Order: sequence, then structure tokens, then C-alpha cells
Amino acid sequence: MKNILDLNINELEIWMKEHKQSSFRAAQIFQWIYKRVYDFDNMTNIPKSLINDLKKEYYIEIPNIVKSLVSQLDETVKLLYRFSDGNIIEAVVMKYKHGNTICISSQVGCRMGCKFCASTIDGMVRNLSAGEMISEILCAEDFVKESISHIVIMGSGEPMDNYDNIIKFIDLANSKHGLNIGQRKITISTCGIVPKIIQMADRKYQITLAISLHASTDEKRKEIMPIANKYSIDEVIKACRYYINMTSRRITFEYALISDVNDSNEDAENLVKLLQGLLCHVNLIPVNNVREREYHKSSKDRIHTFKTILERNGIQTTVRRELGADINAACGQLRKNYMDYEKK
Repeated sequence: MKNILDLNINELEIWMKEHKQSSFRAAQIFQWIYKRVYDFDNMTNIPKSLINDLKKEYYIEIPNIVKSLVSQLDETVKLLYRFSDGNIIEAVVMKYKHGNTICISSQVGCRMGCKFCASTIDGMVRNLSAGEMISEILCAEDFVKESISHIVIMGSGEPMDNYDNIIKFIDLANSKHGLNIGQRKITISTCGIVPKIIQMADRKYQITLAISLHASTDEKRKEIMPIANKYSIDEVIKACRYYINMTSRRITFEYALISDVNDSNEDAENLVKLLQGLLCHVNLIPVNNVREREYHKSSKDRIHTFKTILERNGIQTTVRRELGADINAACGQLRKNYMDYEKK
């Protein structure tokens, strides 16, 4: 049995032809699913014989919400999902003036080992399929009873470590038969898997690429991000230049400010040297305090000084709003707490 959400419209049309059905039936099935009908038997304009054939090969995988938290500060919603195999993941819905943004997971856990992130603590269990990532969004829209307009793949997992499923997810999310969300409203974050950045560039997608940099020298980056032992900052920046040249898209560099680790004036000045002349934007992130980690966020004064140094050198910089602070909205925190509770 396969999850029908993993299919694109062309694949389902081929299946229809193989089963002596008209290809337009594929679009009808997609219409029902994206109208939030998750039971083949409730698709009233589909012949019973076709429904029976579908049920022999496919199911519609929508996760159960095992826990939900709604921030009293800013209405941010954190959802903890359980899939049919028992695995737990999480997603966050953030409300902005331009619409609702969802941050989804791409893997169950993560194997990248970044030392400031709760998602990596127990390692990676498995990749999420394209359809499972789609279902995170469908389930969230059902919960908040509002549409999602923007997607960021910055939850648990390293998207470029799940490259094939990410590519299929982008195509499904962008499809007029699917979520119909424009590529420019999709952001993918990576810790810097260089070959995959280059492969993505060759596709010339119009998504936003976000690079989790978090340090301006290889020495410091290696201390907090194991991926830096495989790909140097120079290699990452070279791949970013290639990406910009191929897509004409501005890159976002994510930089988590960690007190007394990477937040000095010297760190900011090194970052200026690294990024000057690049079509980019820096998003400073006050690092989330994670119980199992020893790192702490920089002070407001230090964040302001760091930002000022970048801006006066011509690098566009923002400080990420801290949304959902009262509900553990940081990546991996709710899942980790829930898993620890279940083990007791």
C-alpha cells in the first residue's frame, strides 16, 4: 500500500490509464483530497469500481495531532503529529500580515548534529516523503481553519539530506492541482550540503534558499556544526555564488547568535568580509535555550551591536522575531519533551 499524497498528477494519470480509467479522474481525486476529503468512499463523483481499485493500492496518510499549543503572545500554533508508523514530528504555524506561514519538518529527527538544536539530540529516524510533508500543511490548515500562504522547511531534519523528496514536495506544493503555492513563497533551509545546493541551482527554481551559517570562520563553525568538517565555509559560499548566478535569487544567511561563542564584534566583521558583494540578506536569530544544550542567547545589546556592524557595511540584516516563546516553538523542543515523557 502506498500513500496517494506521494503522487503527482502525471503519476496518477498514468495509473488511471493502466486501470482503464479516463485520465481526468486523476484531477478529480486531487480535487477531493485538497478539499480535505481523506476517505475515498466520500468522493461522490468517483465510480465505485474505481474507488475499490484505489483502495487496493493506496491510502491517504494524514497524521494525528497528538498535542497542540497556541501562544497567548502572538497566536503562533505548534502542532505535534503522529504518523501511522508511530513516528512523531512537529510543525509551527506563524501569523503575519502577509498571511500564514508554516514551518514544516523534512525528517523524523536529524543527523546533522548541530549543537544548538534540539532536533539533533536523538539523531535521525527516517526521511519524510513528499506526501507526508504535504500532509503537515493540510493538517495544519484543518486545525487553524485558515489557508497557508508561505512554507518554510526549517523544522526537524536537514532538507538537502532528503533531496529527492524535497524536490517532489516543491513540485506538489507548487502544482495547480495541489496546494498551488508559488515557488517564491517557499523557503528551504540547509546547513550547507554543497553538492545538493549546486543540484538545486541547476533546477533554477525560484524558491528562497536559506543557509544556516552560524559562524564566520571554519574553526568556530566546526565547534557547533559537524557539517563544517566536510564542507568549508569557502565551499559553501562558492556554491551560493553559483546558486545566485543560476537563479538570480537572493540568498538568506541564517546566523544564530550564541552568547560568548559567535557574537563578538570580530565575528561580525569577519562575516562582513565573507558576504560583502554577495546578493544576500542576513537573518540574525537569538538562539533558543535548549535544556540539553549549554548555549544561551546573546544579550539584546550584543544583538543590536552585531546587526549595526553588518548594516553599516551594506549588508541587509534583520533580527528574527521570537514567535511562540511561551509554547516551546523552537525547532525540536516540543517533540523532544514529548518523547522524553513517553519514555517514562
